[in-house]
Amino acid sequence: MAEAIRCEGLTRTFGPIVAVDHLDLSVEENSIFGFLGPNGAGKSTTIKMLVGLIEPTAGKAIVAGVDARDHSIRSRHRLGYLPENPNFYGWMSGEELLLFVGRLFGVRGAELRDRVDVLLKEVGLHEAGKRKISGYSRGMKQRLGMAQALINNPSVLLLDEPCSALDPIGRMEVLNMIRRLGRETTVFMSTHILADVDRICDSVAIINRGRLVAQSGIEELRRRYALPVFRIAFETKPTRFREALEGQGWVERVDEEGPSSFMVRVSDLDKAKDLLPKIAAADDARLVRYELSSPTLEEIFVRMVG
Repeated sequence: MAEAIRCEGLTRTFGPIVAVDHLDLSVEENSIFGFLGPNGAGKSTTIKMLVGLIEPTAGKAIVAGVDARDHSIRSRHRLGYLPENPNFYGWMSGEELLLFVGRLFGVRGAELRDRVDVLLKEVGLHEAGKRKISGYSRGMKQRLGMAQALINNPSVLLLDEPCSALDPIGRMEVLNMIRRLGRETTVFMSTHILADVDRICDSVAIINRGRLVAQSGIEELRRRYALPVFRIAFETKPTRFREALEGQGWVERVDEEGPSSFMVRVSDLDKAKDLLPKIAAADDARLVRYELSSPTLEEIFVRMVG
């Protein structure tokens, strides 16, 4: 597969602070790529370098075949960008803003009006399109931001926290839109909502303190970094179960999900399969659930970045 985005040693410092530290990334065309990291990890700084809003201190980034430091109109026509906190002219209506942005990209006449009409329907703002943006909620501005990022039919779409202000229905609609876009557009999205990444992304990169921790497909990430997880529940609170697991070399961690339910991460799956049912059955409380489950992306993320 051809690359839509490539970063080589991409670095950005702000005085003594290293926000992005020699980042190497490769993102395939027509894929949905999740860019993950804790607050302050360098996600937004990286995206701003990819769209040309911030110059890298060192290294380079190639986006849609063009160096991100190329500030020509030609390079901008290939990109769509939604910032984390979109801010628009409040005196414009949503429709006027999209017409304005479309004209900046050189779209004109009936083609532009048809495009604006389709996008307003796509993001659920068709009825609100003629209202002033100053009266929009944050979630509505987020939807409008998605529409303006798509007005030029970009080949690479960069989204910084695209679902952060949306209610559950709006989130589902935007995720479905991103899933459809991924068939013909490269989507590069950062988000704190790891369940969204799990649902729609083909591959992910995790950064921490500006450095790449891992990059792979979702399933490969599970295979390489996830610990097996058992979910165990009792009818009443057990008296000895947790204490019996302490000191077992094959037990990595025990978390209480409720007063009588536990999540047990293990480092030796075979030993756990042999011994864990016996330890659970030896307690006075009646066992009502015993399940080996697939770790979530959130559990992997927490383990990798602490």
